[in-house]
Amino acid sequence: MSLPLVRRALRVFVAGGTGFVGHELVVRLVRQGHSVSLATRDASHADDLLPLASVDVAEGNVYSLDFLRAALAGCDLAINLVGILNEPGHGGSGFRRAHVDFTRGLLAAMQEAAVPRLLHMSALNADATGGASHYLRTKGQAEDLLRAASGWLDWTIFRPSVIFGSGDSLTRRFERLLRYSRGYLPLARAGARFAPVYVRDVALAFLHALRSAGSRHQIYELCGPDVLSLERIVQLTAEAAELPYHVWALPDPLARLQALVMDFVPGKPFSSDNYRSLLRDALCRDDGLKRLGIEPAGFATHVPLWLSPRERRALNQARGTEPERF
Repeated sequence: MSLPLVRRALRVFVAGGTGFVGHELVVRLVRQGHSVSLATRDASHADDLLPLASVDVAEGNVYSLDFLRAALAGCDLAINLVGILNEPGHGGSGFRRAHVDFTRGLLAAMQEAAVPRLLHMSALNADATGGASHYLRTKGQAEDLLRAASGWLDWTIFRPSVIFGSGDSLTRRFERLLRYSRGYLPLARAGARFAPVYVRDVALAFLHALRSAGSRHQIYELCGPDVLSLERIVQLTAEAAELPYHVWALPDPLARLQALVMDFVPGKPFSSDNYRSLLRDALCRDDGLKRLGIEPAGFATHVPLWLSPRERRALNQARGTEPERF
């Protein structure tokens, strides 16, 4: 089905634009001729975006209605990429604040600023009542807020599987763990399945939906072409980085214990909430990328581009930065 396209340059409000997906999307928005109002709590996180002339960075309290309303002024639509994988505490309040409270405030500010269009990042298995974790329940509750505003709001929801790309928290984390442990890794929920989706394809999904009138009030599940277990993701990461790997697949009782211990490790590399999210495979039931006309990139073919030492050396040589060897 061909969908009407929006061809004029737009003024786009972006929340969460300093994150992994946000950087990719903001750069692509600018390349397509759009201007961006980027709201953030810390402008230093947007330093690498400042050279883009059509990006205005607004620093302030992102939970303040006045701040959001000012950042939204003159915008044609909003993009919400705000999300956390872990919270500082353990009771779900951090997830509710980031996913639900922020979305509620953003919608109120959008209504006051007369911005009627929102592209919203959610997650596969998001479910306000039946989600296995605080993360999935609060992502579902945020979706419910959008649907409740359908009378005045044109929303589009994206539900990606795990997202990979240069600078991601998936392959880079496993690379560091494997390097630190010399390849030995006790792995919770090793058989949990994902369809990793490339960050470029996620950004393209937002851009295609932004231009398409037919994407209003639609939900797009975003998956890559490969269905991989968590253990296989670790294996492919190790192979790309040319590291040894010896995965110990933990039985669930030990996996829960590992998660409980990690709850109290600074930075929470793994948590009880992460464990509960892994109880359900993150696989698409609907091919949202195909609906948007996007051919997805595969995990195994792209991960070496930023993890392989040989690829990095080749890139450095191409740039003329390979150190001389005497």
